[in-house]
Amino acid sequence: MSRETAYRNNSLLGKIDWLILIIYIALVTIGIATIYSTAYNPEHPSLLSFSEKYGKQIAWVGVSFFLGFLIFLIDTTIYQKFAYFIYIFCLGLLVIVLFMPPVNGARAWLGIGSMGIQPAEFAKIGTALALAKFIPSLNIRTLDSKSVLLSNIIILIPMILIILQPDAGSFVVFTAFLFVLYREGLSYDPILLKLLRFLGITRLKSTWVGNHFIPLLFIVIVISMAALLTSNNIITFESLPGIELPGMYGVLLFFFSVFLLLLILVLIFTTKKDRSKFLLILIFSLGIVFSIVIGVDRMFQSLKKHQKERIELFLGLREDPNGDDYNRNRAMAAVGSGGLKGKGYQQASLSSVEANHVPESETDFIFCPLSEEWGFIGSGTIVLLYTVLLIRIIVIAERQRSSFSRIYAYSVATILFYHFAINIGMNIGLAPVIGIPLPFISYGGSSMMSFSVMLFILLKLDSQRIDILQ
Repeated sequence: MSRETAYRNNSLLGKIDWLILIIYIALVTIGIATIYSTAYNPEHPSLLSFSEKYGKQIAWVGVSFFLGFLIFLIDTTIYQKFAYFIYIFCLGLLVIVLFMPPVNGARAWLGIGSMGIQPAEFAKIGTALALAKFIPSLNIRTLDSKSVLLSNIIILIPMILIILQPDAGSFVVFTAFLFVLYREGLSYDPILLKLLRFLGITRLKSTWVGNHFIPLLFIVIVISMAALLTSNNIITFESLPGIELPGMYGVLLFFFSVFLLLLILVLIFTTKKDRSKFLLILIFSLGIVFSIVIGVDRMFQSLKKHQKERIELFLGLREDPNGDDYNRNRAMAAVGSGGLKGKGYQQASLSSVEANHVPESETDFIFCPLSEEWGFIGSGTIVLLYTVLLIRIIVIAERQRSSFSRIYAYSVATILFYHFAINIGMNIGLAPVIGIPLPFISYGGSSMMSFSVMLFILLKLDSQRIDILQ
């Protein structure tokens, strides 16, 4: 009996990737235990106290398992057949939510009373299915800019609707789909080549600019970053009392002066034959620097106040230990206080609800009580579980015979990686605080159900990989 025949004869339980399922159950269990420890209420000690967060989380887990059971009963062709319908339905929810009353400054919730869902979480599933359906219809060998643009439009539409809420965290997560496009051979080379040809830059390939492109690019980036990072400073002149100049314009003025000096040198010491080439280099570099500095500054100024403050805090441009930087400072303190072995279960002194030291310790900052209670060993175990999960998903993706299943699997991997990396980065000060939950662990019905459904669809597709040929 061949391996393929033996696989076909296996029951559904024999076709499931049990390693992923075991890791999923482990992460969900760890999440419930951590939420119970963090939000423990002695008046309602039972895990099934549905008035408490741990009781509600168990209910969401139960709903997720039920949805997973239904997913395994549905034939995999349904997901491919109705991929666009699911995508459009999710877009409809994203539009409807824009007309709902704001909650915590964002129109991200859809529901009645205390019951609600975040459509942005489920839009990730719809987008993953739509991409998995659309990309195989393209002829990868004859890709053009139109194919790349159409693929990006599928990603950009929900991103635009999400940023209108506004939900910066979900907006950032959707950029994970760009890695899926690269995996499938959909790069931006056709668009960039057309742009470069339009600007005439491709003609510089055999010139001094082309031969020294990397150092030129480095200089442009350094000068641009210097201008941006000093944009909030004020430059004063001792010889000109009372004269003040914003830092960004001071840097640009200095940069322009250097260019003016170089221009004079070019006009004096170069021949007419080489003069146009060097003038083009100067103008081109100056244009790039101005575009970067002015463009980024305009984009930054268009952000909301709290978004600008978070970026400034992350870049170290301001200190506010008791204000806007409170969450990050308290989170790092809680993570570090756990030491090697931790303080023990329900012994967290900084990240518990009673201490009120780390806000949102059951959701976005749930890695804090995990690290405080179980130390480096416990937090390292969590990182290991996620790493094994991601590697296993990639292995599953590469063994698929169907392009639809492979693309969907890579979509799941990139989404989970973004959430995992950014959430832990927020907790240890390596990423700005943008409100991203830790998959399967953080408290929340929308995130629990969406991540679970996303993973169960993958397991179902993998269980029928021999039967799926498209």
